[in-house]
Amino acid sequence: MTKDTKNIIIMLLTLALFTGALIEIREGSTFIGTILITTATFMITRIKFKISNVRDYSKLHIYAGSLILLADVIFNINTIDFSTPPFIGTIDTMVFFLGLSIIAYGTNMPQVQKMGEFGFYITTVFTILFIAIYTIMGFDYLQQFNHYLILLPTAAIIKAMGIPIEVISTATVQLSGVEDITIIIGGPCSGLYSMFLLIGIVIGYSRVEKINTKQTVSLAAITIIVAYVSNLTRVVILYIVAYLDGGETMVAIHTHIGWLIFAIVAAGLMYFIDIKFVHFKKET
Repeated sequence: MTKDTKNIIIMLLTLALFTGALIEIREGSTFIGTILITTATFMITRIKFKISNVRDYSKLHIYAGSLILLADVIFNINTIDFSTPPFIGTIDTMVFFLGLSIIAYGTNMPQVQKMGEFGFYITTVFTILFIAIYTIMGFDYLQQFNHYLILLPTAAIIKAMGIPIEVISTATVQLSGVEDITIIIGGPCSGLYSMFLLIGIVIGYSRVEKINTKQTVSLAAITIIVAYVSNLTRVVILYIVAYLDGGETMVAIHTHIGWLIFAIVAAGLMYFIDIKFVHFKKET
């Protein structure tokens, strides 16, 4: 594994930890969220930056990234409801990382520039896909996606395992275990957020490492399959937990399991791409 890849994997894990921290602080444990933020900060210090071959930094990128960060902060301050816990949305997070990426790309440190370019691709691809699916196609499309591609397959898997489960509506199943529990397959259960992010990761890394278009398309297709199967696995695990230990335990695990799976899958994909495409290309 190259030093560049190790740096990028650290950045991806840092992103996963930061995302997990936001989820924990908002929906789970503030203590765990604080630990995740501290760990993410420590991991950033483990990135080894090159000082050689330094080019002049770009004031334009620094100013543009700073303006994006400032606009994101001002927007959220103006829309925060102080009577409820703080909420940082998905697009807010992506815009924040977009601003940081542009700033990083404008620095005079080669590794920071490379990670800035990588981050720019990730956030841009994610935002485009997010807007296309959630804004243009709308709620009806997501309901159909969740019903036919998430709810029905996972219910079939659980039923094949001998666990009593019944589909009672487009987005709802009834599970009979230690207690009867109704589970709703909502928007986040689609796994599309993680899929968009992983596609952005693959495209960004392919562009940074100059992987050809045909291979990039193949990698993107593999990524979609991996992300989809990973999300099915996540939902099945939650069903099993609900069956064995009830809804309260399922809700507690639901808070943690998504970003943990994302961290594992993202790091695994990066390792596969480096070994299969980047390292092999350099050797040949």
